[in-house]
Amino acid sequence: MTVAIDIQKIIDADHEHLVHPLFHPNDQKEPFVWVQGKGATLRAADGREFIDGLSCLWNVNVGHGRKELADAAARQMEQLAFASGYTGSTTIPAVELGEKLGQLCYPSIQRFFFTCGGGEANDSAIKTARFFWNSQGKPEKTKIIAREHAYHGVTLAAMSATGIAAYWPMFGGKLPGFMHIPSPYPYRFVSEDKSVSPGVAAANLLEKTILAEGPETVAAFIAEPVQGAGGVIVPPDDYFGRIREICDQHDVLFIADEVITGFGRTGRWFGLERYGVEPDILSFAKGITSGYLPLGGIGMSERVYNVIAEAAPERRWMHAFTYSGHPTACAVGLANLDIVEREGLVEAVAKKGKKLLNGLMQLSRLDHVGDVRGSGLMAAVEFVEDKATKKAFNPAQKVGERVHKECVRRGLFSRIRGDMYLLAPPFVTTEEQIDRIVNIVGESIAEVGKSL
Repeated sequence: MTVAIDIQKIIDADHEHLVHPLFHPNDQKEPFVWVQGKGATLRAADGREFIDGLSCLWNVNVGHGRKELADAAARQMEQLAFASGYTGSTTIPAVELGEKLGQLCYPSIQRFFFTCGGGEANDSAIKTARFFWNSQGKPEKTKIIAREHAYHGVTLAAMSATGIAAYWPMFGGKLPGFMHIPSPYPYRFVSEDKSVSPGVAAANLLEKTILAEGPETVAAFIAEPVQGAGGVIVPPDDYFGRIREICDQHDVLFIADEVITGFGRTGRWFGLERYGVEPDILSFAKGITSGYLPLGGIGMSERVYNVIAEAAPERRWMHAFTYSGHPTACAVGLANLDIVEREGLVEAVAKKGKKLLNGLMQLSRLDHVGDVRGSGLMAAVEFVEDKATKKAFNPAQKVGERVHKECVRRGLFSRIRGDMYLLAPPFVTTEEQIDRIVNIVGESIAEVGKSL
């Protein structure tokens, strides 16, 4: 029996009691009240159904309504819902998930620490990089270099690494010791060094900053293989090889933020595989459970782990979360990764991603589509006022927001960043749904274009 939902009552209670992420009450006046998901679709309380164009927040990779994941959680909760994972204790699901990650991950990454999400994971990575150098008598190596347009989370340290300036000012600005270099943004990066490729030129900006700051002060460089929330920015193929060389040459750790790209999103298990390099520390979250329960973590190379393992007891790695290695979350993670493997979803992403990108590329003919880009099942369409000069629209015109509203009106729900429309649908999105996504985006751009 279907129970009627008093939507306005829910919204009124929301207004009375909840503070949402990125909150301002102006943007919460008429929220969507989501009540059901199935496959690649979401249903709101008013009965409207939408294609989930961003896997909610880049994370519901295996799609909505997976009963086997609910069953995995229920079985574990009935047996042991939670137990401490602090040193001196362990649980079977956490151990088994660590073993599984060792099989799937970069060969050099075999040691794992669990968190509840991506922001915690990146905080853990930053703290671990500083611990690594401090433990070796180099306490001055604390600086973290990140990139413009990066998104690493919004805890205080992760926010400082995030390269989107809107996140900083109202919280006192970035912490000391965090700096940003330009992104290897193929559509907008302008190289000052014409003697090398744009990818190498962008990477060389890391070396320039390390030398300016002093290698003896720099702990780590953190980067997403594909910058996700910042605009689905895919670097040139020769970028990360040069980054790895620079980090090795100047004794700087390389942290790969694979919170979005990990577990198949780019059509490979992990995003850096495309570039043939491996990080010293790996951050992950989102796709490890497909969002069914909160879980994240870091993986570390043997070099990094050995420094932790060999520290004197009184100088131990004093880092912890109550829910690290949460057995129920780990059990769901194991079941989720089994689905990804059993159903060949990583390979499916590679195939479907090409279809999505090829379809979106056809929209380049539209007047205000400046760039279309993507990797696997993540893509972006960037709108510009003038295609020849790449001139951006005045933000007051809110072109991206208007396109988003038109997409919603046609049954597609995703997110924007400024005048970029972002897409990352679930791995189980059908080819017919991909065609529908492309058509909706195209129709919405054309409709908005009539008034520009």
